[in-house]
Amino acid sequence: MKGLILSGGKGTRLYPLTYTRAKQLIPVANKPILFRVIEAIREAGITEIGIVIGDTGPEIREAVGDGSRWGATITYIQQEQPLGLAHAVKISRDFLGDERFVMFLGDNVIQGGIHRLITDFARHPEWNSQIVLTRVEHPEQYGVAKLTADGRVERLIEKPKTPPSDLALVGIYMFDSHIFEATEQISPSWRGELEITDAIQWLVDHGHTVYPYVHQGWWIDTGRPDDMLEANSKVLEELTPEILGFVDEQSDVDSRVTVQAGAQIINSTIRGPAIIGENTRIVNSYIGPFTSIYHNVVIENCEIDRSIVLEHSVMRDINVRVQDSLIGRHALVQRSEYRPRALKLNLGDYSKIGLV
Repeated sequence: MKGLILSGGKGTRLYPLTYTRAKQLIPVANKPILFRVIEAIREAGITEIGIVIGDTGPEIREAVGDGSRWGATITYIQQEQPLGLAHAVKISRDFLGDERFVMFLGDNVIQGGIHRLITDFARHPEWNSQIVLTRVEHPEQYGVAKLTADGRVERLIEKPKTPPSDLALVGIYMFDSHIFEATEQISPSWRGELEITDAIQWLVDHGHTVYPYVHQGWWIDTGRPDDMLEANSKVLEELTPEILGFVDEQSDVDSRVTVQAGAQIINSTIRGPAIIGENTRIVNSYIGPFTSIYHNVVIENCEIDRSIVLEHSVMRDINVRVQDSLIGRHALVQRSEYRPRALKLNLGDYSKIGLV
């Protein structure tokens, strides 16, 4: 069995962060989301993994490499235009061959991995596809599955006004080689894309067997800033804390905090779950729960809560608490000493800032 990860999207809902970084490489709990996806597939026993890439391909290639760090072999598949998930499957046929495979969206974070899903599909060679579903409170906001009385998938409905169930598609799929016939037969949607839901529906309508796998844990599509912060919070709760860096005697670091190698905590309070990245320096500051500070960051005289701060950023002498925020790479946030006192901002497109 092989793995296929889709990492070709531009991440427009995460602008301005994704102007300069692939959305799949933004870290939650100080690990890029794409790395977590690769680990989930590898931990399920799959070593041959294809990654479909688009405009951000060079950055993804540089970050992931050949896969050897995970004991896997990575093959990159270039998607010249974002023409849909089913199109990504279609162009991956040379890599996939006739093998069964798992397809995983590269910006999804899921609790508990996919080992049970892989095992379930392997036990049923007669199944042509299996799709991961999860119960949601507002199914009208998702693609929803309608099941038959014996538990098979009967129909997939995108954002139905009257949902037939509360089972939403997660973005993880199992397929055999019949999916390639489906991708050849369907037509582009109104968006101009080959939709994977249309391909799965084609399988159902033409007598192929599609079964659900109902995921019992949490799942988050990290396509928006609020989702990214929520995923960060969920993953932080699952970490096993460890102190590998330096914490001085004047600091108060609780038992749910990870301090990575080379980090320095000086006269500061850190409340977990939280993680402080490699070679980061925290001085005279408060870091609140559900916060991830990435590598090579400097924070002095600040209060930060439920936020993500990316690498090489500097935050100094801020007299209000920074909360529920995403701070990009190489950012400089500090109080000006010049008069007259005023806000001086240089923000990218789609930026949001809340002032008190």
